[in-house]
Amino acid sequence: MENGVLYIVATPIGNVEDLSPRAKRTLDEVDLVLCEDTRVSSKLFSKLGINTPRESFHQHTEREKLSRFVDRLLSGENMALVSDAGTPTISDPGGKLVAEAAASNIKVVPIPGPSALITALSASGFPSDEFTFLGFAPNKKGRNKFFANLALIERTIAIYESKHRIIKTLEALPQDRRIVVARELTKMHETIYRGLPADVIKQIESTSAKGEFVIILAPISHELKAIS
Repeated sequence: MENGVLYIVATPIGNVEDLSPRAKRTLDEVDLVLCEDTRVSSKLFSKLGINTPRESFHQHTEREKLSRFVDRLLSGENMALVSDAGTPTISDPGGKLVAEAAASNIKVVPIPGPSALITALSASGFPSDEFTFLGFAPNKKGRNKFFANLALIERTIAIYESKHRIIKTLEALPQDRRIVVARELTKMHETIYRGLPADVIKQIESTSAKGEFVIILAPISHELKAIS
């Protein structure tokens, strides 16, 4: 019996119309969809009429459960891995399953699509031929060192942040470095803020801190050119 296939399926970060026909067909045809949160995925699947069985797979998934999924793939079942929104394994725990599948000679097929990181970067206007993505800023341990190191990275930087810590994080950024902050991308209240961190803080405080944020910092060379 041939091994099954593990599909890495990108799902919309807001606008349901961003799901590709190939992604929908894959989610319809696999035997099981592994979700970061089945409740979140169920809302999307309901809108799209997808009835494929779903199970949870997240950062707290036990090793035993991960091994069980790999065994099912080895037995010939096809599975799709999705995150709550966007491209799986980008700052989420799906990479553990992908690594296990690859190590077991299970075919891994990416189905590309939306990514908050790339979407924000494309609208930033900052150089993107090379950039550094740092995921979410640490909440407590290592937070001071994290922000101190930002000043040492010369290229464009991208980080994620939640609505609960966005202001605190903007205050910790290098204050002389221009930024672009995107929130609610592809949704009704999509907003892109531009300026120095202090400027963006004022803009956010005068509107809304709803949703998750992508913060893009301009490269140091970009700032030097702007000042000269």
